[in-house]
Amino acid sequence: MATTQTAQTIVTEMREFAGFTPCEQRYIRRSLDIGLGRHDAFRRWARGPAEAASIRTQYVMYQDLKLLRSLLTTDVAGGEAAGLEDLETVMGPLLRVTTFDLSQGRIECFSAYRFLYERLLGAEVRPWLPGAFCGAAALPHIRPERRKELLQSISEAAATAPGWSLRSPQFFPEYVELEEAA
Repeated sequence: MATTQTAQTIVTEMREFAGFTPCEQRYIRRSLDIGLGRHDAFRRWARGPAEAASIRTQYVMYQDLKLLRSLLTTDVAGGEAAGLEDLETVMGPLLRVTTFDLSQGRIECFSAYRFLYERLLGAEVRPWLPGAFCGAAALPHIRPERRKELLQSISEAAATAPGWSLRSPQFFPEYVELEEAA
């Protein structure tokens, strides 16, 4: 029974990923390579000097992920149970990394953002994602027209969820090298 549920979860997550734009899919894969230390992102993803510079900056910005992972596995990030004193500890680094990712212009909606961050930081980050997304999307680092699109992409249900699943993500998309036709 557990194997069937896991398989269904993976298929559901794969379908969700398939619904993202090609740009979002590429950015999510690249970000997972950087954030999870899976592959050399420069070799795999840089198509030119501008993208190499963006990847270099992303490596630096993603250093906060190490801190966030440690915070999210402790009682500090206990979602609803967390006190106001914990707000800056978790939200500061999360908002900084989120702002970077949204300012890259490759994440177009809350769903793609949530998909990426659940994989970068685990299920424990879910309670923090709506606030970080809305906060980052409203900052002056994001162009006004993008700001509107991003903020409109979060559903009322996602923004006001009464609780969050603790189920870990199962599907982690990876780079797929297409073979050239013979």
